[in-house]
Amino acid sequence: EIERSIIKKYRKQIWSKFLRALETYELIEEGDKVAVCISGGKDSFILAKCIQEAILHGKVKFEAEYIAMNPGYNKENLDCLLKNAEDLNIPITVFDAPIFGYVSTQESNPCYVCARMRRGYLYEKAKSLGCNKIALGHHADDVIETTLMGMFYNSEITAMRPKLKSLNFEGMELIRPLYLIKEKDIEAWVKHNDLHFLNCACPLAD
Repeated sequence: EIERSIIKKYRKQIWSKFLRALETYELIEEGDKVAVCISGGKDSFILAKCIQEAILHGKVKFEAEYIAMNPGYNKENLDCLLKNAEDLNIPITVFDAPIFGYVSTQESNPCYVCARMRRGYLYEKAKSLGCNKIALGHHADDVIETTLMGMFYNSEITAMRPKLKSLNFEGMELIRPLYLIKEKDIEAWVKHNDLHFLNCACPLAD
């Protein structure tokens, strides 16, 4: 039912836009091996389900690894992530990264430091699994928000791109397959299937 709801009930809002992003921005090519990064939130999980469906029904032949980084989640949050992966039939590989502990010692820009460290660990893990791309669950609202924040706080227009070549990991590329999908449609899919994901598992936010 969950898979069917993506392709049938939310075909226009989610599935068609996912496929359009893949084709328009040439995000996944024949022979790619994509590391799908799962944080535990709704966006990364629907990304994983869309990738699974694309492997089964898409025209382009590619492989995927589903990786979940544990940056220092408490037991409750980690258990939630693992249970959702099991319930949604997503074979995740979980690896530890000592990020929360380090970030908690930083007095300035902890969110920036956390984001940079997360990206580095994800690239490193993906490359060790033989992947040439990492897929993140940023959606259309994230793109708009990032652009507006750049305008308001830095007086510059900086867009979140659908794909980006890594400068530090040769041969690696970051892709955002949910680039055209609105958050409200992802939320509608979650509510329709009565799913419950992590919201914010950051201890600093708590």
